[in-house]
Order: sequence, then C-alpha cells, then structure tokens
Amino acid sequence: MRRFATLYAALDATTSTNEKLEALIAYFSGAEPEDAAWASYFLAGGKPRQSVPTRLMIEFARERAGLPEWLFEESYQSVGDLAETIAHVLPPPERESELGLAQWIEDRVLTLRGANPDELRERLVGYWNELNWSERFLLTKLIGGGFRVGVARQLVVRALAEVAGVDHKRIAQRMVGWTDSRQAPSAARYLRLVAPAAEGDDVDTPHESDLGLPYPFFLAHQLQAEPATLGSPADWIAEWKWDGIRAQLVKRGGRVWIWSRGEDLLTERFPELASLGAALPDGTVIDGEILAWEPGATMPLPFARLQPRITRKSLTKKVLADSPAALLAYDLLEADGRDLRTEPLHARRAKLDALARELSVDLLRVSPVVEESDWSALAALREESRARGVEGLMLKERASMYGVGRTKASGTWWKWKIDPYTVDAVLLYAQPGHGRRASLYTDFTFAVWDEADGVRTLVPFAKAYSGLTDEEMRQVDAIVRKTTVEKFGPVRSLTPTLVFEIGFEGIQASPRHKSGIAVRFPRMLRWRTDKSIEDADTLDLLKGFLNEAAA
Repeated sequence: MRRFATLYAALDATTSTNEKLEALIAYFSGAEPEDAAWASYFLAGGKPRQSVPTRLMIEFARERAGLPEWLFEESYQSVGDLAETIAHVLPPPERESELGLAQWIEDRVLTLRGANPDELRERLVGYWNELNWSERFLLTKLIGGGFRVGVARQLVVRALAEVAGVDHKRIAQRMVGWTDSRQAPSAARYLRLVAPAAEGDDVDTPHESDLGLPYPFFLAHQLQAEPATLGSPADWIAEWKWDGIRAQLVKRGGRVWIWSRGEDLLTERFPELASLGAALPDGTVIDGEILAWEPGATMPLPFARLQPRITRKSLTKKVLADSPAALLAYDLLEADGRDLRTEPLHARRAKLDALARELSVDLLRVSPVVEESDWSALAALREESRARGVEGLMLKERASMYGVGRTKASGTWWKWKIDPYTVDAVLLYAQPGHGRRASLYTDFTFAVWDEADGVRTLVPFAKAYSGLTDEEMRQVDAIVRKTTVEKFGPVRSLTPTLVFEIGFEGIQASPRHKSGIAVRFPRMLRWRTDKSIEDADTLDLLKGFLNEAAA
C-alpha cells in the first residue's frame, strides 16, 4: 500500500508527462505481480465501488479526531476534499502496516461492503491507525469510491511496455477489457499482460473469457492547420463526424458483444444491435458509432434521444421505442476471424461495403464517403454540418492502417470540426475540484440572463471545469472565496461578478433543466475580464441556437 500511495502522490504532484512516466516505470519495475495487477487496474480507469457510506466515514473520522461536527464541517469546507480532510484531522498512527496493495483491497476494502456500522467503525478506525497521511488519503479515496488520478491510460501502457520489454501496441491490445469489473485483477492476469512475446508464440491467443474483447480503438487528432497542408484530397477519405457512442460490435464463437470506447459493455443496452450481430458471419468486428436513428429515416436523431439507453436502469418497451438505435459503421477490423487492421483503410472499407450490401438491414449503415475534388469544396460542405446534425468532417488517410490510440505511426486520422457554439455567461456557483485541485474552487456553474416578462434574472444552464490555466484558476478561486454568499455542502453561491466565454458542441431542449436547455461538452474558452455581468448573453440567444439546430 505504501508504494502505491507514494506513486499516487507523485502522479498527482506533477503535470509533466515524462515525470509521470518515470514514476510509473519505477513502480511497476519493483511491484509484486498481485499489487501491480490492482495498480494497473486503478490507473487504467477501473473504479472501485463505494464500500462505506460517506456519512459513516465522516462520523467515524470526527469521533476518532475528537472534533465537534461544526469544526469538522469547517475543515472540510476549507480543504475541499473529504479524503484529504480525514487524512489531516486524524491523530498520528500508532503502528505501521506492511500489507501490499492487493491484500488491502481484497482482504480489507472489498470486505467492508454490507458490514454493520459497529463493525465498520472498529475496522475503519483500525485501518486508519496503521497508515501515514498519504496512505490514509488513498485508502479513504478507494473506500469512498472517489479514486481519480491524473494519468492517461496510454501512459500506463507505455510504462508497462517499457518494464516488460514488449511493444506498446501489444500491451494495449492485452489491456482491452482490463477494467471490466467482472474479472478481478490477479497476479496471473498481470503476468499474462506483461509476458514476453517471442515470434510465433501464442501469448496473445485469447482465453475463453477474453473471446469477446474488442480491439484498442484508433483515435483521431484535432486538425488545427488548413486541410490544404495535407496534400491532395485524393489521398484522403472524408466522412461526416457523427455525434453518438463510439463502439465496436464483436461476433465470435457464435456470441455477440458491443463495447464502448470507454470499454463499457453495452450489449444489454442495445438488444436490437445484438440481434444484428447474430446475423453477421462469425469472426467479425465492426468499428462504428451508435446513433439514435428511426427506421427508414435519412438522418439521425439528436444525441439526447440516445441517453435514456444508458441512464435508465431498465429498458422498457417505451424506452426502446422512444430511443431507436442503429450502428453507423466506419471500419471492418476483423472478417472470418482474420485481423484486418494492417490492411489499408480503402481495402477495409471495400470489405465493409460488401458486408453491408450482403446483409442489407436498416440497423447497419455504412458511414457515407463525402467526395469532393478539392479542399475548398469540402470546406463549403463542412459549413452545412449543423444543418446535417453532425460535428464536422473526419479526414482519414486512404492508406492508413488501424492504429492503437491517438497515434500517427499507422497513418493519420483528423477531426475537422466546426467551431463550437459560444456564449458569454456569468459564474454563479462554484465547488472544489479533484486531485491536485481539490483545495481550489474549479468546478463552476454558469448562467445567462432570462428577460421574460420584463424581469431580468440569471438562470443556470451549464457546468464547466476546464479551459483555464492554473494561474487563472487560482485567481478565480480567490474571487470565489471573497464573493461567497451562501454554502450548500461543498457548493458556494456567489455574488455574480465574473463573465466567461463558454463553448459547447451541441444543444437540445431539456425539461429537466431550469433553463429548458441542455448543452453538450461545455468548457471555458476564456475569462472575459473586458465584460461586466450586464454584458452577458441571454437565454433567447441559446434558444436561437436551439432553433437553428432543429431547423
């Protein structure tokens, strides 16, 4: 536990990619396989379930520290992070634990769920009494289900590849499904993950439990330059950039799996697409986008129509009818059990087109190629993106292989997106961030002016936490503390003084929100120090965007 806590602190203390990579390599070089298995699980995005209710953790920590409720609450408000607050207020440990990460997780953390409060108090206080500050902080994060770490999954892959002496693409392939909660991390799984790969061996032959795993997703870069710098349009395949759920449909061994890019298994969420998979030849893997799409329609529905498929606990007939889905296919990664990823894109597309024609079903559509002879004509078409319900264009090298992650080694894919919607909005509420920003107010709620009935009031419409520099965040945090009007748990209500330009990709009507509007992927573009709150934009402007999107 101590070594993983030290790694966690090192990763949280720096924004340098090289420093993070060095820390990861140092950890995995010396960690026991069972500990490295759990560490790689958490660092790759695995999320532990909450083992102890938050109110009980607060109660036990406050009792152990001998603090009155008001003082603990003030401390929590000042620090901004519960795990950090608990680590600060507890008295020094009376003994030290030599248990490794795996023992802590398997024998202690996972066995807390379902225990009665008296047993939880005895065990949790005892655990805290064995750990130093950083270890207590980490343990409380894991127990509370709030573990987050500022490290990209691809960086974990690079570190493991360096330690194992194995190509990073092979490690990335083996790590697909690594955070699937149905398979607990273990020393045996970790040793398979980092096993050397001699030419011709079968180290990557899937175990039966891994049969349905997808391939690592190939990701696109954001195009910043003019497309003319890419050379001739004839060397590129252009497609519309759709707004849905990136997914792979896998058909192997007579069974069907549907995986999201985040490696969530979605098969039960989309039964009609699973039935589509049943019609596919065995040994088929299709990469594409799940979209809300009514049968026979020529255009997809807004992304909001797809959300109930993910958020609802059960799929009723009404949900299935109101949120119809289809798979828009981009690529064919496997056919008849043969990996096609090293073939050029144009060859894979030809095989995909042939497969779709053979099946001829409405649930499987192939993303159409946007054909124009020059970049200016493509640019003109790109301006029609919002009217078409898309986010811009994708540009893919015709000769590109299907790579791993966001790489240019296998050929390049570009996202040529249209400019986002923008509004100037007023900062209305703030709450603390996470990780190294846990002591700062960095998560904000923004509002625009509602001028209905001649009365001007601020109505919240979006939350955002990204887009500012660290220095700007510190400056805003200081203003938040000075302009706080009320506190609601970790949230502060503010006297409106600050205006920010907010960008977002999509907009739709939403009866669940007070503004009647929901926006997609909001972020701060800049701090408008040149504007007063009276200059902020209005709800009517947002409704105008909404009407434009619906036109």
